[in-house]
Amino acid sequence: MLGWLCLTFGVAFGSSLVPLISIELFVIGLVTQQPHLSWWWVGLAVAVGQMLGKLFYFLAARGSLHLPAFLRRAEKPKKSSPWRLRWRARMERVRDRCHRHPHWMLGTHAVSSVVGLPPFMFTTVLAGLAGMSSWLFMSTGVVGRFARFSVLAASPAAVAGWWVH
Repeated sequence: MLGWLCLTFGVAFGSSLVPLISIELFVIGLVTQQPHLSWWWVGLAVAVGQMLGKLFYFLAARGSLHLPAFLRRAEKPKKSSPWRLRWRARMERVRDRCHRHPHWMLGTHAVSSVVGLPPFMFTTVLAGLAGMSSWLFMSTGVVGRFARFSVLAASPAAVAGWWVH
């Protein structure tokens, strides 16, 4: 059991860094193939793994984590197209709004951690830009991710119970 939970933690951590990995599919596959695993432990392993991975994006957006040179923007950007200038202006307005209303991020981040809308990666970066405290970011995210993935881990057994009767 511990081996499966460590694997789940690792896949959750990896999926939080590389969004192409679907932790939802992994959890459904895991609990259908390993029904002896407790939904509670699976939900906890995914929540902690996801939030530790998202912490990198949060800290980078907040400016606390210095990125390697190949991930940083060039100091003098090339001549920008009108589309790019509009996009930058829009992002600056979002950043300013986040700094003016950092308490809005608590609700948005909490809802996103459970439902996934707005996308959790997006609210992770916005929380960093808004200056949300690390403790609040992690606690809200772990609780929300635990709720999301423990329900997901329990769902195959619940659905199987409906079809048996």
